[in-house]
Amino acid sequence: MPVWHQPKANKMEKRIINPWQWQDERSYVQAVEVKQVESTLYCSGQAAVHADGTSSTADMETQLLLAIQNLEKVINEAGYECKNIVRLNILTTSTAELWPQFPLLQAWIAKHGIKQATTLCEVKSLFETLAVELEATVVK
Repeated sequence: MPVWHQPKANKMEKRIINPWQWQDERSYVQAVEVKQVESTLYCSGQAAVHADGTSSTADMETQLLLAIQNLEKVINEAGYECKNIVRLNILTTSTAELWPQFPLLQAWIAKHGIKQATTLCEVKSLFETLAVELEATVVK
């Protein structure tokens, strides 16, 4: 009879690549290498959409906070942890309106100890009245 072996428990490894330091005050890293990943979660862009499906018409601060809450809810519901976000893309209809609110996002990133690669893009429009959208890749 064949002998069955339990697979070894892989321990995920993350390596941060930062050739410079200027990105540190902007709360992101230049690259994240991840090895021995058990699984990966690709989150659709989360925006300020209420639980009933209606899009927020609020200001940028309120929309950013709701987008963060929605992203965290999706990640937790899937059984992942925010600390393991390795990529965070930010889409906004106005970087000028987003920048004053950026400390809110930075505080959330610091709270969870997230070290993620990030891309910020200003776009002409998002769905309906939405002003900011957060798209994440999370590993475990």
